Amino acid sequence: MTARFRRLVETDRPPVSLTIDGVSVTALLGDTLMVAMLTNGDALRTSEFAASEPAAPEPSDGRRAGFCLMGACQDCWVWTASGARLRACSTPVQNGMTISTRQPEATWANIA
Repeated sequence: MTARFRRLVETDRPPVSLTIDGVSVTALLGDTLMVAMLTNGDALRTSEFAASEPAAPEPSDGRRAGFCLMGACQDCWVWTASGARLRACSTPVQNGMTISTRQPEATWANIA
């Protein structure tokens, strides 16, 4: 997969390791999740809007790579392993983060 971003400067910052959708990636200290994701791949996530045809393999709204880049839109939502929602464009990477690009399933308490 070709990366959407290519780092040209500031290559001497300390590396940070994180996991995105089960894949280990490396970013640099001070990067946002969006920078980390787009220097290691071509999109942040796939749109959650359902395809118009039930048999379609991907949602019809397509792959997303950020829109406003400043935390004002809804285009870059990603989730932590615990289910917390983050904006990739404004969240700094942290060593050991585990990020999912797909929204976790909602769970409801069972009342016995």
